[in-house]
Amino acid sequence: MSEYAVVVARSARKELEALDEKTLNKIFPKIEGLSFDPRPVGCRKLAGNKNLWRLRVGEYRVVYAVDDNMRLVDIIAVRDRKDAYR
Repeated sequence: MSEYAVVVARSARKELEALDEKTLNKIFPKIEGLSFDPRPVGCRKLAGNKNLWRLRVGEYRVVYAVDDNMRLVDIIAVRDRKDAYR
């Protein structure tokens, strides 16, 4: 089974750049892991969206879309849980 390409949207990239190093060191390996398993244990499908998923990393949520045909994971947002779904 081939890997998925992981693409980070510009807005999500800005959110990642704003994080402190400790938090980034927790989140980044999880994002990289999505290339091998786009639906890891603990991820949840977001209601009302066909391809949107969320991954919990401590107090943060990684919101992303999965395209199985193109083998692509598109990171849409990386936000504190209180702001993740706005």
